[in-house]
Amino acid sequence: MSRALAIHGAGGRMGRAIAEVVARGGQGQEGQEPEEGATLVVTGAIEREGSPLVGQDFGVVTAARESGVAITASLSDGLAGADVAIDFTGPASTRRFVAACADLGVPAVVGTTGLDAETLAALDAAAAKVPVVFAPNMSVGVNVLFHLAAQAAALMGPEFDAEIVEMHHRHKVDAPSGTAQRLAEVVAEAKGLDLARDAVHGRSGQVGVRRDAEIGVMTLRGGDVVGEHTLYLAGAGERVELTHRATDRAIFARGAVRAARWAIGRDAGRYDMGDVLGLGG
Repeated sequence: MSRALAIHGAGGRMGRAIAEVVARGGQGQEGQEPEEGATLVVTGAIEREGSPLVGQDFGVVTAARESGVAITASLSDGLAGADVAIDFTGPASTRRFVAACADLGVPAVVGTTGLDAETLAALDAAAAKVPVVFAPNMSVGVNVLFHLAAQAAALMGPEFDAEIVEMHHRHKVDAPSGTAQRLAEVVAEAKGLDLARDAVHGRSGQVGVRRDAEIGVMTLRGGDVVGEHTLYLAGAGERVELTHRATDRAIFARGAVRAARWAIGRDAGRYDMGDVLGLGG
């Protein structure tokens, strides 16, 4: 059964990656089996006002073949008839997107990172009317990392110091990454810490001895690194490292498409990839 998908940020790197995954029927790479669930068909492609892509055929822009779907700057036009919509843009655009989805009754999948309190509140407001899946990282592996990190941090206790290091390509504009921030939240919750108080973003100079109640979050930027995240749990005489390395942006697109399929027909509410994957608490 085919379901209609709208993509907000259709001309961006993630929009194009999602289009490729959808074109493969859910496959990320040649030879992979498609995932179970409804077949998605792109029926709406939305870009920012003033984008040179507006008016162009989405299929030509993303895959050099006509699709009959014209890229639009209108949220209402792009979302018309959609069974679900995916957003990878920026905080201000995401706020407008989720509000439009709520008004039109369209389930929303949000992969935009660097969201501020205003945007998170907008997600909650939309979730009162439609299902909203939000995750700072849509990859299956990263969400398993969150699950394992929570277990490890709780089991190893306060005797093990938690430090997080993330690295991304030189063009990433927000720091730390949304994934690193979420990883820190998971660890803080497992350790019973207050992240707003206990997070340390970088160290320089005579900072003194490390406090027990600290979670270090360090950011690296350079080259074309898709994404790397490592949680260090360091104790006396031993250290555990949990690492996820992304080598292909398609993993995020596959996760977003999986979340979109899952969201169709769900009750209104705020969900994350843990819900999509059935990871539980």
